[in-house]
Amino acid sequence: MVALSPVGGVRQAGRLFALFLDVFRLTFRRPFQFREFIQQAWFVASVTIVPTALVAIPFGAVIALQLGSLARQIGAQSFIGAASVLAIVREASPIVCALLIAGAGGSAICADLGSRKIRDEIDAMEVLGISPVQRLVVPRVLACTLVAVALNGLVCVVGTAGGYFFNVVLQGGTPGAYLASFSALAQLPDLYAGELKAFIFGIIAAVVASYKGLNAGGGPKGVGDAVNQSVVITFLLLFFVNFVITAVYFQIVPAKGS
Repeated sequence: MVALSPVGGVRQAGRLFALFLDVFRLTFRRPFQFREFIQQAWFVASVTIVPTALVAIPFGAVIALQLGSLARQIGAQSFIGAASVLAIVREASPIVCALLIAGAGGSAICADLGSRKIRDEIDAMEVLGISPVQRLVVPRVLACTLVAVALNGLVCVVGTAGGYFFNVVLQGGTPGAYLASFSALAQLPDLYAGELKAFIFGIIAAVVASYKGLNAGGGPKGVGDAVNQSVVITFLLLFFVNFVITAVYFQIVPAKGS
């Protein structure tokens, strides 16, 4: 990975933000590439559904095991279910979705656009008066966003089920207490916050991947470097944005029972 100077980093950030604005502006411009959107959504979903479900199970299990052990130490066994659901819905599910969208879907998007760039297909589209952002980037961004929101719901269900199984079966918890405590601390805005995070994370992953793909150069090696950089940059942005959203959420939505 090529190191960037501070000025180069600021320039890259500005170009990335400009691409985000172009995507937002061109999303509402006709004609909308509906067929490309469906194809990309199906592709991203096909490469992320199974890994997401498999990753969600150990996430839910680890959270349930850790919280179950801690709850027994402080005598709060009745809140294991609520705490597990909060941890999964608020934090674990959006992060899992974002990492897999960026790692699987985003890398494929970056490689596809990068290969088009080095074959001069992007330049040819611009010469013909076709906007590559409207034709190629917008459908991919919307597809990643849609799939990320849907996968977030899948992770919530699978992670909660996995936490229930490991807490009740392996730790000897009470099924009724686990289920009844859902409403003790959790509330509907927690799910809304998780879906909002998944929505924003999907946009970030797709825009970063598209940006690095459209600016790839140097042949196949340059495409590989662009894919690597897109994944790393996306991960850093996701964790930073997750911190900001969580901090703002706690200021806006009061905790239940407070």
